[in-house]
Amino acid sequence: MNDTAASLDLGAPIVPGQSHLGPQVDAFDRRVDELLEHLRGHPLADLLFTNTTHVADFSMIWHGIGIVRGIAKGRPDQVIVLAALLGAESLIVNQGIKRFFRRERPTTAGDDRLQVRRPSSASFPSGHASSAVFAAMVLSGWDGPWLSMLWFKIAAVVGISRAYVRIHHGSDVVGGVVVGVLLGFVGRRIARRFAPA
Repeated sequence: MNDTAASLDLGAPIVPGQSHLGPQVDAFDRRVDELLEHLRGHPLADLLFTNTTHVADFSMIWHGIGIVRGIAKGRPDQVIVLAALLGAESLIVNQGIKRFFRRERPTTAGDDRLQVRRPSSASFPSGHASSAVFAAMVLSGWDGPWLSMLWFKIAAVVGISRAYVRIHHGSDVVGGVVVGVLLGFVGRRIARRFAPA
């Protein structure tokens, strides 16, 4: 079976860097996968990135942060606004942008060595990465520099985890970051209007 046929077979895993989006993107995806392969199989790395990708499913980690933060600060309005914005961001990315690109994932169920949820949406951009950066930007609009640094560090781990478990190409994560930043600027302004810091 040639590469093109293999990539169209949803039951056959494909290798990062064989997504037919051009040689530069393919080379980038292969390089990212090679770098992460040095970490795969390490107990701590597997534990960190696998669990991170699980808790980031459906933006659970960000809803959890929003609830805990809202209780601590006595700001239920910010909890509601963050949840609503995350829902809107998810619709835009998963029902809009992903349907436009329809990119194949590097594998259909992640790396065989790691247990992850089998996604049903297209690969580009990474919804986990976009929602993570989006949430970090909204939260940073309310919080000071120290907490903002924490939110973006968590977002970085979430993004890396998606390529680590081989459910996304590296370029999917980059695309997700870009989308998250762009939507985040809009989301931050909306958040400040309806739930000022």
